Amino acid sequence: MTLHIETPLIKSRALSLKIGRTVLLKLEGLQPSGSFKLRGVGFACEEHKRRGALRFVAASGGNAGYAVAYAGRELGVPVTVVVPQTTSERAKALIRGEEAEVVVHGASFAESNAYALSILGDGDAYLHAFDDPLLWEGHATMIEEIARQTERPDLLVCSVGGGGLLAGVVEGLQRTGLGDIPVLAVETDGASSFHAALKAGAPVALPKIQSVATSLGANKVAARIVALAKEHPIRNCLVTDAEAIQGSVTLLEEHRLLTEPACGASVAALAHVPEYFPDAQRIVVIACGGVGTTSQQLLEWSDFYRLEREQVAVSHSDEVHSPESPQR
Repeated sequence: MTLHIETPLIKSRALSLKIGRTVLLKLEGLQPSGSFKLRGVGFACEEHKRRGALRFVAASGGNAGYAVAYAGRELGVPVTVVVPQTTSERAKALIRGEEAEVVVHGASFAESNAYALSILGDGDAYLHAFDDPLLWEGHATMIEEIARQTERPDLLVCSVGGGGLLAGVVEGLQRTGLGDIPVLAVETDGASSFHAALKAGAPVALPKIQSVATSLGANKVAARIVALAKEHPIRNCLVTDAEAIQGSVTLLEEHRLLTEPACGASVAALAHVPEYFPDAQRIVVIACGGVGTTSQQLLEWSDFYRLEREQVAVSHSDEVHSPESPQR
């Protein structure tokens, strides 16, 4: 018995028609904690409890913290989650709703994480948000499910923040004998820590995260995924915030799924598949979910970027028809 559930893999008719290839969605937002995080976190928490942990401590203002809180309540182990000051009231309420203690400390994840490490006592187990082999082992179970649920795909698409999901996906592919299937790892322009690491050949810290896809906002990725990029066929793809938001809107409108832009980014990246992987005809997208976005937020963001696009289009039109740029 595991804390996570086996999630459906469905064919997306809308997305398949849009790109002219078969697109399947792995619906990780249906996990009890609302995101794929429960796979790795649940596995790690069960292992730490087996080793005698008396409390789980984590630093996260989002899905990882919520997953630890859920796992702790289910396992009967107290949980303390340290969140940065930027964490929304909704996220804090969700974590508290799982009977976890919420401690607000620091202006960033790095400061919250340092504080979480400083309060560890005897009998405490520390749960990292993404950089832990136990997490990767747990996340790999989604690939085992995909291997049972469908015929062999040509490509997997997943979002990358700190790298826990990507590391788990590749481990799962290798574990199931599918180690030659490539992965398209997706980030937004303003949270491109994996892109920076690939250019540098090692993890580097971004000075600032500037993206609405806050769940992709690890300013430095796990070293493991930089190493994996040398071992496994991985391509990195960047999309804009507007594209990521539209990806989430598409999931909401076509599949009644509410997800964060961090998830929508992978849907947006499908437009780049013909360029990056022209031969890929059967594509699985990890719809990773996320509880940090409300439907109202998503629609407000969508309206904002739609208006911005319209203003740019009007501005461009004015330039084209101005006296300095006469029509032919």
